[in-house]
Amino acid sequence: MKAREITVPTDMCDSRGRLSPDGVGWAKHPIIRCNVTGSPLRKKKWNYWCVTSPDLLFSATISHLDYAAVLFVYALDLRTKRFQEKTMLIPFGMGCDMPDGVYASLKCEEKQMSISMEEKGDSTQIRVHCPAFEGKGKPLSADLLVQRPEGHESVNVVVPWSNTRYQFTSKMTALPTTGTVNWAGEVYSLRSEEAYGCLDFGRGKWPYRADWNWGAASGVTDGKMVGLNFGGQWTDGTGQNENGIVVDGRLSKIHEDIRWSYNKERYMEPWTLRSAESDRVSLTFEPIFERIAATNAVIIRSKVHQMIGKFHGHILTDDGQRVRIDGLLGWAEDHTASW
Repeated sequence: MKAREITVPTDMCDSRGRLSPDGVGWAKHPIIRCNVTGSPLRKKKWNYWCVTSPDLLFSATISHLDYAAVLFVYALDLRTKRFQEKTMLIPFGMGCDMPDGVYASLKCEEKQMSISMEEKGDSTQIRVHCPAFEGKGKPLSADLLVQRPEGHESVNVVVPWSNTRYQFTSKMTALPTTGTVNWAGEVYSLRSEEAYGCLDFGRGKWPYRADWNWGAASGVTDGKMVGLNFGGQWTDGTGQNENGIVVDGRLSKIHEDIRWSYNKERYMEPWTLRSAESDRVSLTFEPIFERIAATNAVIIRSKVHQMIGKFHGHILTDDGQRVRIDGLLGWAEDHTASW
């Protein structure tokens, strides 16, 4: 697999909302414009943020499935394994407009949950308020600033199933983050030298049923700032994938598929991720917590086993640099959806 690199701003779609051949490929920066139109009920759009620190994993998402918006927030105390998640379904997605660009602000404000993601040029301000996160009298609020160092590269890919079914994904890892999360009275303070943000930005038109794997991690290992992003299943047979490693801000795109190995009967057992044709990726993932999230709302069905844990092994950059991965915090997931 050797996908085409896109180096100039490009539209993903033509005026009819069909996939443009010029928009198929990958880029080191989010220069592909997601001008997705038409195909009622098939458009899927989301901005998912997850921030990891030594004490806390925190995530907030605004998504729009064309016939509904889904907001969700979750937090995991990595010391005690205390976990809480809150999801909100908004029929027809009223009040949740999803912009085309990665660097565009968005917000959705409801009485039970408000999430804003405000762009500030070289950073994103994430603010969340859930007045009854764990029930009455147990709120959650977050105010985080995710920084984008100048020139920092990321994985940006258009995946083509057909000219009417396609997906743009931007995966940004290893972004220094500061701020606070106040969860039921306990305040978690995040510092940029040990807290990192990861963005999953998606825009496209999906088939009704889909399955995928996704793994990501960020942090300092082997004396380098490293971000990992790997996918599986959903890109099979398309000629594209979302596999890439960022070392000290520079992307090495992995054009090989990743072979995922894990026990679907015992997700807490170690996983392995290996590049299919070389030694560029050789990782073991050791779960420390299993997040199970399920939705069953008539036409929306989804189930994810998202394992939080640590990666060990090695990666090879484009210039042949071997980087040892030693306990890099992140996640690996197995997801199926009918939507």
